[in-house]
Amino acid sequence: MTATDQVHETVSAVYLSDSRRVLATLIRLLGDFDVAEEALHDAFRAALEQWPRDGVPANPRAWLVSAGRFKAIDSIRRRARFDALDEPATRPTSRSLMPRRGPTKRVLKTTGCALSSPAVTPPWRLMHRWR
Repeated sequence: MTATDQVHETVSAVYLSDSRRVLATLIRLLGDFDVAEEALHDAFRAALEQWPRDGVPANPRAWLVSAGRFKAIDSIRRRARFDALDEPATRPTSRSLMPRRGPTKRVLKTTGCALSSPAVTPPWRLMHRWR
């Protein structure tokens, strides 16, 4: 049995034993079931790519939660950037030429992070929640 086969068996065992806990943690951290489920699968895909090369971490569940959280943050940022590109161009006015001081409500809505909803956590808040 090769090292890659052993890692695949380890990932399968971790998936069977810990995937529900990882998913529950990601749902709590991200506040969205669909985003958490996508992040879970992205984390396991990353594990299949990295663990044969770097070795299995000491705490695979924590590694998967961390990787899933970072994958979700990247996905939210990527969607916000592409959604901003899809918006129709507006006619420039003197007010629109002035630099913005911070994120507007329009930017926050494209990321799915409305400030009025406490269930959805903005991605910049996720950076410091995990210990």
